[in-house]
Parts: sequence; C-alpha cells; structure tokens
Amino acid sequence: MGLAQDLRQWARRIKRDGVTLWFAARDARTPWYAKVLVAFVVAYALSPIDLIPDFIPVLGYVDDVLLLPALIWLAVRLLPADVLAVCRVRADAWMQAQGTRPRSRLGAVLVVLLWLALGAAAWHWLRRPAS
Repeated sequence: MGLAQDLRQWARRIKRDGVTLWFAARDARTPWYAKVLVAFVVAYALSPIDLIPDFIPVLGYVDDVLLLPALIWLAVRLLPADVLAVCRVRADAWMQAQGTRPRSRLGAVLVVLLWLALGAAAWHWLRRPAS
C-alpha cells in the first residue's frame, strides 16, 4: 500500500469515528465525563463551519489535520469498548445508507458564538483607554 492509500484509509476512519461519536453521545452507557467531551467533539466535527476558516493560510487546516483528529482520538479512548463497538457498527451502517455524515447545527451555532465572543473581547480590549 502506498502513502496515498494509507492517508485515504486514515481519513475514512476519522470520518467514521466522528459519526461513531455522534451515536455514542446518545448512548446511555457512555459515562458522563466522556459524554461531555464527545458532545463537544461531535458538535465541532459535524459543524459546517470551522473554528479556523480554511482560507487562512496554514492555520486554516490546523484544526482539520491536528486538532480534530486528536480530539476524536481522545474521545474514542474514553468510551467503553462495548459502546465503541456498537456505535462503530451503527456508524458504518449510517455511512453506507446515507453516504455522508450528519450535520450539526448546534456545532455551527457554537462556532459562531465563539467567534462573536472573541470579536467582542477584542473590541473591548481595543476600546479601553491607554494607561
């Protein structure tokens, strides 16, 4: 197998694990501490809006290439093995039936709210009088 094939398989696993976490967030057997991280990761991973827009050179892909896979990896590690196995099967079935991952409007709202909060903080910081 070549590098390109390895990268394609890795990307498919990341996409599948994002959907796996979507199912795990709704599973009653998922511990509360894992649910908190899983809900955050799912909201961000399935959001149609990136935290760092892709048009920003280099930084735009940092969240897609480093941050998101690291968060997915950590969330998957927190899941009990039986929950992970069941949710992976459900995710595979979803991906075959739907052909795409679900979308998270909540994730989009969270990203927009974060950008608004950062903008308000920057505006407040720039408006304060110089000492």
